[in-house]
Amino acid sequence: MKIIVTEKAPGAIGPYSQGYETNGLVITSGQLPVDPATGAMPEGIAAQAEWSCKNVGAILEAGGVGFDKVIKTTCFLADMADFAAFNEVYAKYFTSKPARSCVAVKDLPKGALCEIEAIAEK
Repeated sequence: MKIIVTEKAPGAIGPYSQGYETNGLVITSGQLPVDPATGAMPEGIAAQAEWSCKNVGAILEAGGVGFDKVIKTTCFLADMADFAAFNEVYAKYFTSKPARSCVAVKDLPKGALCEIEAIAEK
């Protein structure tokens, strides 16, 4: 096992890692829509989905893979009314159409509108 760490994605805000590489897989922690350079979170689901995708991509890259190797994602939305707008952004990044779960949750850390985690094949 190898812990994945990159400055191109937000640092963990709790007792966890950005990601792990193990048994031929790269597994990311859930990524909030936070700009790692500023710590700021944009407004609106489209802008937030964009940052969540970028942050997942940075961890995948640090683990030596890209979006094309993602086999499973789990997506969390603060409001299922954002589903269509979220999907529009998500589809630009996850073009290989990995298996996915997408659920609405009561709250996300920092008041985020979305969070994405991914599992990729090395």
